[in-house]
This record gives sequence, C-alpha cells and structure tokens, in this order.
Amino acid sequence: MRLHRNLCFAVIDGLTLIFNEGKYADKVVQQLLKRDKRWGSRDRGFVAETTYDIVRWKRLYAEIAGVKEPFNRDDLWRIFAVWAVLKGIKLPDWKYFEETPTRRIKGRFDELSKTRKIRESIPDWIDELCEKELGEKVWTAEIAALNQQADVILRANTLKTTKEKLQTELFDIDIETEFIKNYPSALKLAERGNVFTTEAFKNGFFEVQDASSQLVAEFLEVEPGMRVVDACAGAGGKTLHLAALMENKGQIIALDIYDNKLKELKRRARRNGAHNIEPRHIESTKVIKKLYDKADRVLIDAPCSGLGVLRRNPGSKWNLEPEFLERIKKTQQDILRQYSRMVKAGGKLVYATCSILPSENKEQITSFLTSDAGKDFTFIKEKSIFAHKSGFDGFYMALLERKK
Repeated sequence: MRLHRNLCFAVIDGLTLIFNEGKYADKVVQQLLKRDKRWGSRDRGFVAETTYDIVRWKRLYAEIAGVKEPFNRDDLWRIFAVWAVLKGIKLPDWKYFEETPTRRIKGRFDELSKTRKIRESIPDWIDELCEKELGEKVWTAEIAALNQQADVILRANTLKTTKEKLQTELFDIDIETEFIKNYPSALKLAERGNVFTTEAFKNGFFEVQDASSQLVAEFLEVEPGMRVVDACAGAGGKTLHLAALMENKGQIIALDIYDNKLKELKRRARRNGAHNIEPRHIESTKVIKKLYDKADRVLIDAPCSGLGVLRRNPGSKWNLEPEFLERIKKTQQDILRQYSRMVKAGGKLVYATCSILPSENKEQITSFLTSDAGKDFTFIKEKSIFAHKSGFDGFYMALLERKK
C-alpha cells in the first residue's frame, strides 16, 4: 500500500478532533468523508478504516510511540507511524516519519502485548471492572473479539421483500451476501461496502442492523394485531423490525425522550413502508401514565454502557466514565419500574441492553423482580450474547410476563 499525503492529513485532522476535543468518532469520520469530492471509494475507505483503527488501538499505539495525551500534531504523526509499521506499510520519505525506529516499534509491540489492558487497548478501570464481573477467562476472550472490526449485517425488510429476493437483487449489482444460520432475516456482506447508495436501500428493502440486535424484536414474541410499546425507540431500528414481524397490523407506539430521533424514525418508517408506528415524544410522565395497563408487549431497549458494541463504536471506551456507569444503572432500574406499568395483565416485557456486564443485565432483572413494581411479573427466559461466541455484538435480553 502506498500512502497518499492528503488522505493521511485527513486522518491526522480527524484524530485531533476525536482525541483532543472529545468529538465522536462516527461524526468526525462522516465529516472527513465529505472533504474531497474527488476521493473514490478506496480513498474514503482508507480514511474511515484508518481513523477507526487508530482510535481502537489508541492506548497501545501511544505507549509504543512513547507519547501521552493531550497529543500534539507531532505525537499523532508518531502514532500514525506506529500504525503503518505494524501494518507492514512502507513509510514514505516525509519529514513526519524521519528517524522512525521501525525495529524498536516491533520490539515494543511484542513486549507490551503481554499485558492485556495495553494489548487490547482499554482503560484500566474498564479492564478491572469487566474482569471482576465476567471472570478473567471470559473477559480476555470477549475484549479480543470486541476489538475485531464488525461485519456489515443487513436485515431484510419483510414488509417489502424476502431475504432470498434481496440477496439476488444485491448479487446483480456485485454485492455478495451470505445467510446466517438461526438469524431469520439477516444477510452478511462478504466484503465491506457502502450499501446506502443502492436502489434496494432507497426502496426500503433492508436496514443495516447487527445480527445480535435483530434477535431482540423476535424475543418479544409479538403477533399481528397487538398493541406494542417500544419504550426507548431512538431512531427505530428495532421498531421497524417489530413492524415487519407484525405485518403492519396492530399498533406500535414508539416512545423516546429525544424528539429528533423520533423524526428520523418517521423518515425511516416511510422508506420501510411501515404504517403501524406512532411516534410519541416523552415530554412528561403523562405520556407514560396514559399507557399504564394498555400494552400487550413492551420493549425496553435500555440506555447502557454500550460495552457490547465496542467493535462498531471503538471510541466510546475512551469517553466512558465510572460515574456515568453508576448513573446509568440507576436510570435502567427507574425505567424498568416505571415503564413496566404499561404492560397489561398477561402481557409480556423484554428488557434489553447492548452491554455485557451482569450489573446492567441479570442483576437489574433480579432487583426489579424483588421490588414492589416487579412483584406481578414472572421471569420466563433470558439470553446473554458474547462477541467471542457469536461473532456479533454483545447483547442481553430478558423476557418477563405480567401475571393474569
């Protein structure tokens, strides 16, 4: 691979914003990709993947380079040089790479790779917490899996097509996909690519959604004609899946505290041909109280640490703080106790997170079931998904039933 100056400059500019100004990596990458209209898909791919790669391995690369935050521009070029050397890329004769100690970089990598928190490039406190909650063996395997680049997974929108028809249509435009066993609507891309420019996407034939995330709507056991509440709908990935499973029959009330996310859900629902979704902005507790005892099914896709989705959000581990984790666990319990009241007698509830921590998952369910709010509920089943076992995002889901 030959390095091009303008692409490398874009990466350095992006890293400055992410590491020194706390900007979200995905937003920065989106901006970078619009920087030069002359860039082809390979150029954009280089900028995006290199930026994410260096964000993912920030601690390891910085330790090898011998630099500390806040990084100045020279520090970032040293980190970039480490990335290039470890990838086997020949460094060009630029001033930024003068006197790069190639042999020493490889030696430091071998030496530092003996320590998990540096090898896997994670903050000390996350490493300690996850080992404590999961055990050393599981956590070591899981963090290694979470540091792998995520596959691109599509969910066929069965309101408009089938998985088989979608696969054929994509194959006709040279996009190869494969079925995934035990994931009814999923297609995995053989190679990463921009699928958002395809006619199939514009026509609402699919959404990009990780395979683990696709299991959540299925877990809720919805049927056409039901009244379903998606209590933390966001931009509606799981809401749209519920609409497809319900064949557009019945009613889905999509709730969220962020109105801008619900506007995005409306736009996506139109493209998907999902007509049974009613977005409602949670402006006060009245919105929730009006639904007490009214829903056949309630999905609580709770806000969480996001530790199960580090493969696609590698920058989040650098922004996460212990105080946030403690606050979010309290929020999870508050949401469970309040929103569960929307389930009518005989109805069912799914509590889900994209976290791998038992303290955000099973322990929250145990706490809820022993509380006054949870005394009318019965535990039915749960599913813990780990990246090192499934190959997909880390997720948790529990199904509860309200007693008749």
